[in-house]
Amino acid sequence: MAVSESDQDPIEEDVRVSSLEERLEKAQNRERIKAKHRNRSPDESQRLGMRVLSYLIGGVAGGFILGWMFDTWLGTTPLFLLLFFFLGIGVAFRKIYVIASQPVKDIGTATADDDD
Repeated sequence: MAVSESDQDPIEEDVRVSSLEERLEKAQNRERIKAKHRNRSPDESQRLGMRVLSYLIGGVAGGFILGWMFDTWLGTTPLFLLLFFFLGIGVAFRKIYVIASQPVKDIGTATADDDD
């Protein structure tokens, strides 16, 4: 007599499948943690760098535009353009110097979760 399929016991879960599921769950957790670290907002150093860059670009561009406007208004060719251009560079460098001369705050407060 042949044994029908309904009379057989169901096959037990394979150990390899459960091991694979555990490893898959661990890998997904690691990827979630990595995604959190990638999506963090800019830290203090990045904000400071952007601030310095904006002072440089703003000082040079602002001085150039103001000098050009005064030159076209008064009819002088490169006089105010050069004057305000270098004045804008000087103001930008002074602002950067003021930032650089401020005391450094919170040295050594690195995040502990980066040491995984």
